[in-house]
Amino acid sequence: MSEKLVIALDGPAASGKGTLGRALSDKMGLAYFDTGKLYRAVGMRMIDTDSDFDNENDVLSATDWLVEHFTPELLQDARLKSDEAGVGASKSGKYGAMRSKLLELQRDFAKNPQNYLDEHTASGLHGVLLDGRDIGTVVCPDADVKLFVTADIEKRAERRLKELQNNGVEVTYSDILADMKARDARDASREAAPMLAADDAVVVDTSEMTPADALAKSLEIIADKAGITIE
Repeated sequence: MSEKLVIALDGPAASGKGTLGRALSDKMGLAYFDTGKLYRAVGMRMIDTDSDFDNENDVLSATDWLVEHFTPELLQDARLKSDEAGVGASKSGKYGAMRSKLLELQRDFAKNPQNYLDEHTASGLHGVLLDGRDIGTVVCPDADVKLFVTADIEKRAERRLKELQNNGVEVTYSDILADMKARDARDASREAAPMLAADDAVVVDTSEMTPADALAKSLEIIADKAGITIE
């Protein structure tokens, strides 16, 4: 195990991955990085500049802008939670050159999380947790623990529908399910860093789990894999 624990958390949209990642980080004192927000930020930049997702040069220009102007605060834009941003992230993330530009930033966070946090937060860190689609396979292939969080696509669509309705968004279950299937297909079939479970990842299926169940199960796995005791 590395001096500071490194946890890779991968999986598709609405699998419960984000909720689990934040809960694990709070429980274990880990720096948390939702790397999907980087791709969502590129997607929103593309939308804001009326760029073409099928034009790789447009995607690379938006990515260069993000890298040049990156601050942790940039990822707090509320629009990054929208389905529009999620679709944009999936469409722009198919380009290998684009993913390469964001790879260094993600790896730097894994190695130097203190550079992205305030002094008080950084002083109490016990490690890092990166949440994404290719953390265990590409970004942090030597992570101490790799979890791949998933759920039945129908369950995931139900969760996303409830989330959007709670936020006042009018949308149908059939539209969400179709969009989710398309996004999964793009993420799993792209040539550059496809979404898949690393060979040494433990799969956590949250289809019938509550968030508390998923947290308890994941803590058991982490304690076993990392050889540590978690209070």
